[in-house]
Amino acid sequence: MKLINELLNIKYPIIQGAMANITTGTFAAAVSNAGGLGIIASGAMNKEQILKEIKVCKNLTDKPFGVNVMLMNHYADDIIEACIEEKVSVVTTGAGNPGKYVERLKQAGIKIIPVVPSVALGMRMARLGVDAIIAEGTEAGGHVGEQTTMTLVPQMVDAVDVPVIAAGGIADKRGFNAALALGAQGVQVGTCLLASEECPIHVNYKEAVKKAKDTDTVVTGRSLNAPVRILKNVMSRKYLELERQVASRDELESLTLGALRRAVFEGDIQNGSVMLGQIAGLVKTIRPVKEILESICE
Repeated sequence: MKLINELLNIKYPIIQGAMANITTGTFAAAVSNAGGLGIIASGAMNKEQILKEIKVCKNLTDKPFGVNVMLMNHYADDIIEACIEEKVSVVTTGAGNPGKYVERLKQAGIKIIPVVPSVALGMRMARLGVDAIIAEGTEAGGHVGEQTTMTLVPQMVDAVDVPVIAAGGIADKRGFNAALALGAQGVQVGTCLLASEECPIHVNYKEAVKKAKDTDTVVTGRSLNAPVRILKNVMSRKYLELERQVASRDELESLTLGALRRAVFEGDIQNGSVMLGQIAGLVKTIRPVKEILESICE
């Protein structure tokens, strides 16, 4: 079985998960220099902002890197244009169907790899001609689906004829080997990289990841059909209580407005949205990215 490091021309078959406000051009370059595939999270950026991050990344690495495009972003078309103009190696996508972009990206020599939470969506993506699929289980931090990685990955492998990359609940060599045993050809990791020396999040955020136990995350937003896995804290408890009271969408969204930035930049781990996966219980030390990737692929 060929692993995705051959497809993507990287040392290790590891993609860095896109995390809004966190995986900047600087951090993506650090991951790429360490042997993985760094991914710039465009989040809600516009074209000018993502071009800046791409140029920062290019100045810091000569290795392949990618950009994640959230397709619900009003500027998604512009961000795709920026990726084509700058000839990034890979585009990963989330929160939508990248169908209208696939042909143009492939013509530009850019590999397209959507993140999907279900087999049905994965099959649809494969029919579009994508280069690979990231099958993400609900164990992951941030926006999640319902299926677990253990059940989703082997079913995805059987259903599609493109490489499958496992994501969600992977932080060490045991998870990596398990993903390969399930038929995946690589992994995407995020939570373990939050606890890296190069990660630009506030020290309080890193300490929260280190201290988290297996039961310290919760999924909010199910009532809005927008589930997000975050740390149990004051904000998440308020949110879940409002959900139980069937609060309006505006009321719920007002609670989370700016919450991720509060966690990432201000270190507010009680009122901020501290996104992390269930595997955080395995993450106990702050290490260089290079050491983390090497330990996964031992």
